[in-house]
Parts: sequence; structure tokens; C-alpha cells
Amino acid sequence: MASFNRVILVGNLTRDPELRYIPSGTAVTDIGLAVNDRRKNQNGEWVDETTFVDVTLWARTAEVASEYLSKGSPVLIEGRLKLDQWEQEGQKRSKLKVVCDRMQMLGTRGGGGGGGGGRGGGGSDGGGPAPQDSQYSQPAPPEQSYDAPPPESPGGSDIPF
Repeated sequence: MASFNRVILVGNLTRDPELRYIPSGTAVTDIGLAVNDRRKNQNGEWVDETTFVDVTLWARTAEVASEYLSKGSPVLIEGRLKLDQWEQEGQKRSKLKVVCDRMQMLGTRGGGGGGGGGRGGGGSDGGGPAPQDSQYSQPAPPEQSYDAPPPESPGGSDIPF
């Protein structure tokens, strides 16, 4: 029987990303994500339930997260579940986490340069990422696979009709 391991989460960062590099030179960062769910309890009252998820980002995705995200930033994470197991003080420990394949920043929060011009936009590998609604894939360069058109310059469009 085939397996399928895919996770899509939307939430807010619980702490600032801390970028580090492994000996091979690849960037990695671990972030905490708070995912909120609202439901009615047995008494019919609305109750907020928060799930905290650890997420690992690699390569350029980790660098972008470290540069543009901070505690409270809203983000969409797409990835896969991974079970980490280790031994600490003679006890076997384990933790279920998400390994990020794609990250999408959902907006600005708390100022980081504001919206508008200046920072590079939807381009190739050399340009800087856009501050909002930018998509980064890892380990390959960004894929423009969503229904929305790729970001372009704020001027008019080149649609011939």
C-alpha cells in the first residue's frame, strides 16, 4: 500500500528564527509555529485551541525565513512529518516535527520595512524576495505552481488582450 505524508499549516511564529549552518555549509533553521483552532465546547461556548508545532527549514528557505520573519509573523508551511528520536540521560526521547518543503509568507506584522517598492520581487535566483506573499521551495528554486500569477512589477501588465 502506498503512503502519503503531507502537511499544510497556517500559523504564527512563536519565536524569532535562528539561522545556523551545518558543516556542509547548508543553512538550517528551526521555527515554532502556533496554529489556532476555534471550536464550540459541550456548553456551546467558543473555545480557542492552540497547537504548537516545531518546523525545520533548509537551504534558501531557512535563509529567507531568518531574514524576513520574526516572532508573530503569519506564514503558510507545506511539508512532511518526521519523527526525531534520540537518547538523553539514558532515556529514549522522540518528537514529531514538520520538515518544510515550501514556505509562503502571508503578510507583514510589526513593521519590517513596510509594503511597497524597494525590495526585489518575483524574479530569478539573484533577486531578493518580496516582503509579502512570496513563495520559496527547497531544495530547488521557487516553483510558481499556485493559481495566482507570478508577482511582477507594480506597473501595468503585458497581457496582449
